[in-house]
Amino acid sequence: MKTMQDWLDAYAVSHQNKTNKAIHFVCVPLIVFSVVGLIMSIPNGILKELSGINSDLIANWAMVTLIPIMFFYLRLSVKMGILIFAFLLACIFGNAQIAASFSLWQISLGIFVVAWIGQFYGHKLEGEKPSFFDDLKFLLIGPAWILDDIFFKKQA
Repeated sequence: MKTMQDWLDAYAVSHQNKTNKAIHFVCVPLIVFSVVGLIMSIPNGILKELSGINSDLIANWAMVTLIPIMFFYLRLSVKMGILIFAFLLACIFGNAQIAASFSLWQISLGIFVVAWIGQFYGHKLEGEKPSFFDDLKFLLIGPAWILDDIFFKKQA
């Protein structure tokens, strides 16, 4: 079984170009944020009914999706799992704020498309295909790679 460091090292192979890295530092969080928003846009009436919770902030499909995602991260690294959990909760809260005034699915879809265009442009500059073409789990490693760089890499 791969460790978190094995995943991060493998992801880093196709993310060496400074411009591509900078693009990823912007686009990966935007993609995660937009995916959370798209998932939160799924009608949640049945969740509210089954849970007895009337809050859109708590009873939404993004919160349900968070459970298996957290198992993936926590199995690899408790520290990273905690960071990802905090980031995902911030995404849920931020998207709830957007949903209060705007069409969440439309805003999320727009962010998603623009951020993926940025990602593919970065990989064109890099001259490497995106890692997730080899293994879809790399879609979950991208956010961890960024958080690892921010919180755990020693700055020169």
